Amino acid sequence: MGKIKQLDYHLSNKIAAGEVVERPASVVKELVENAIDANATRIEVHVREGGLEEIRIVDNGDGIEPDDCLLAFERHATSKIKDEKDLFRIKTLGFRGEALPSIASVSELEMKTSTGEGPGTYLKLKGGTLESQKSTSSRKGTEIIVRNLFFNTPARLKYMKTVHTELSNITDYINRIALAHPEISLLLTHNGNRILFTSGNGDLLQVIASIYGMNIAKQMIPLKLENIDFIIRGYIAKPEVTRASRNYISTIINGRFIKNYTLSKAIQEGYHTLLPIGRYPIAILQIEMDALLVDVNVHPSKLEVRLSKENELYDLIKEGIQSAFRKQTLIPEVAKGRKETKPASEQQAFQFEHKIIEEKKPYGQIDNELQIEDINEPQIDEENESVINVNTCQSENFIEDEVINIDTTIVDGETNLTEPKSDIGNNHIVADIQKNYDRIPPLYPIGQLHGTYILAQNEKGLYIIDQHAAQERVKYEYFREKVGQVPRELQDLLFPITLEYTKNEALIIEENLDKLKGVGVFLEPFGGGTFIVRSHPQWFPKGYEKETIEEIIQEVLTKKKISIQELREEAAIMMSCKGSIKANRHLRNDEIFALLETLRKSTDPFTCPHGRPIIIYFSTYELEKMFKRVM
Repeated sequence: MGKIKQLDYHLSNKIAAGEVVERPASVVKELVENAIDANATRIEVHVREGGLEEIRIVDNGDGIEPDDCLLAFERHATSKIKDEKDLFRIKTLGFRGEALPSIASVSELEMKTSTGEGPGTYLKLKGGTLESQKSTSSRKGTEIIVRNLFFNTPARLKYMKTVHTELSNITDYINRIALAHPEISLLLTHNGNRILFTSGNGDLLQVIASIYGMNIAKQMIPLKLENIDFIIRGYIAKPEVTRASRNYISTIINGRFIKNYTLSKAIQEGYHTLLPIGRYPIAILQIEMDALLVDVNVHPSKLEVRLSKENELYDLIKEGIQSAFRKQTLIPEVAKGRKETKPASEQQAFQFEHKIIEEKKPYGQIDNELQIEDINEPQIDEENESVINVNTCQSENFIEDEVINIDTTIVDGETNLTEPKSDIGNNHIVADIQKNYDRIPPLYPIGQLHGTYILAQNEKGLYIIDQHAAQERVKYEYFREKVGQVPRELQDLLFPITLEYTKNEALIIEENLDKLKGVGVFLEPFGGGTFIVRSHPQWFPKGYEKETIEEIIQEVLTKKKISIQELREEAAIMMSCKGSIKANRHLRNDEIFALLETLRKSTDPFTCPHGRPIIIYFSTYELEKMFKRVM
């Protein structure tokens, strides 16, 4: 007798349910997506005990025809695809025809549905077997109740988490679907208590406020990108609003929430150098594209997709986010009170004598009327408390005294400090400088705190600048330009630098010699894992040449596979930290002026390359509140 047998119908459904229905959140996902596909504009999700006791989904969608009700619970029965060609143009959230039979096979399920024309249909199934069928009310839409999930698969039930964990998974999914479909009103309750409600008026920012809170919504920046293949709409949080995980990044393609590492990385790269190490942004991107460019038939959960033009989409997102931030003033405000207009007499008390300041300024036009955009209060949470300390270069750890590395020239007997000269055309520099000046208002130094922080003011309030982070940013942008001009400025060494590595490390280094040359590290194999360096770019940090070379090589050894662009970026970050102003370094007034003006010319003058903030702002109103001058 043969060993191969046809599986029983109910057993095969239970096996299929193992792929589709992993936990209560999977049931909610499948049923809510069916409701959306049925053109519902209002969906209610009521769960009890994390969904293990009961899940009830009510919608006002198209409903199911009486003749189709039983067929809907057969495997691979669907109204959403008809032939093979439809697989390449899937526009609905569901399409496999597995959800209803899989859910019914591991639960006690009731369904009431009607198209609004004539009486509706009521079905009751247990373990996938029909127990009852009758006519019911003609209210248009569908109501499905799922009770005692996994009652007949105790092995699956044993691995369910706590009620709070299962509820968290359900809530997370409903949050995602609300962000994907702000035009649909969603209600989620647990044990009768409302957890989430959205109005369905199509305003994505209102949905963000409902999910993350009003303070977060105020910190979101709208994003609109478009090219021939993609249309992207959404919101990205200011860099000061961060989280400890990537879970707050939501990417939505054609109304479907998906998980895609490449797109998440593109969003993070858009924030490059604006976030501290180990912190992630809040971002919601709705991406529209031709259905031919995306394959959603990859995984039963339909969370993973394949994209035909993934690299093009990556570049569009990354460059779009970077461009959006270049138009923003990203100075965090320590505390933001209610906005009040001061009397004219009180405003005059905070006007600066421009003529006096003009005599002190090193260069640049700073006698225009001072203005700064309103800055919203940064979101403060328990995770954000340690942001300042999670970086690779704490300025507090440097106590040594050294000279600021800014070119100095003598003009008419006075010291004139300027930033390091670049090979970029003057017209390009002037245009960029003027654009960046608009992002940071003129700042007038009033002193230093502990030789580490510069205190500056203008008519809007008090600014505290981390001098180490400020010059790090200036040097980073300088070196970022220089690493692409390696062959132009080389310094021959009188005594070559010798470096020794193990045999396996030497093999990795030899494989990446061309990439190392691209960032100014010219290694010459000397046998036995030894390399010598006979020259290096003149602009390598003075006194740190060997250390810089060793750290760049270590980056190659650590990552093994690294592109020339990534290596140049890492090299610029490394070199920017070396030789920058350290803590306890007291500066002259002209040095402070030069540093602040040079910082204002930077492309992104708000964070150091490691993502730490450079400038913190105290409004005049908040200072007056502290001293009870206003109530």
